[in-house]
Amino acid sequence: MTSLHRRGLLGLITGSLIAGSLIAWPIPARAVDLADVSAPIAALNAGLVQIMKAGRKVPFSQRFDLFAPIVDRAFDLTGILRVSVGQSWAKMTEQEHAELQKVFRQYTVASWVANFDEFNDDRFEILPELRAVGTDQVVATRLTAASGEVTKLDYVMRQTDTGWRAIDVLYNGTISNVVKQRSDFRGPLSEGGAAQLIASLKKKIADLSGGAIS
Repeated sequence: MTSLHRRGLLGLITGSLIAGSLIAWPIPARAVDLADVSAPIAALNAGLVQIMKAGRKVPFSQRFDLFAPIVDRAFDLTGILRVSVGQSWAKMTEQEHAELQKVFRQYTVASWVANFDEFNDDRFEILPELRAVGTDQVVATRLTAASGEVTKLDYVMRQTDTGWRAIDVLYNGTISNVVKQRSDFRGPLSEGGAAQLIASLKKKIADLSGGAIS
């Protein structure tokens, strides 16, 4: 991954510091099953390598379609969206919820696909420890570029009806993607509610995909 694309990755996940309550001492993996908790992230990492190797020679829409089911299995997108929207969620209609969920899914997938579009012997690792955050677990991962530069990505995992799903991504163990999204969404929501946020996300999707996803 080039430094340009690494900056894109940091743009995807860098924002305000998450509350200190998310930071806890590591606990032994035997407290819960590491393989079970980390399985969605292992699949996510494998999917990222796949779309990186495909690269820009494969149309964006094809890489999007390949990666979208992996995102669905790795993340609790509805839960993430509700927290990112905040109190405004309760004021929206069911139709607005449905449209926003559709567009947010497209935005999330397009963000990952756009930022992981070439492979330079980058290596993903899942570290052999979990970190407890209440009943949630944090899966720590490390992305090592061919240059030796290391980026730490931690996934806050929650047990759901469909298994363990990520509810946040932390950069270098502390910086929350959900906090950043909540800040980013505040402006459109205050200006025009759900309709304005949907329009804002659609524009971002078009920019990320070069117009391939609409």
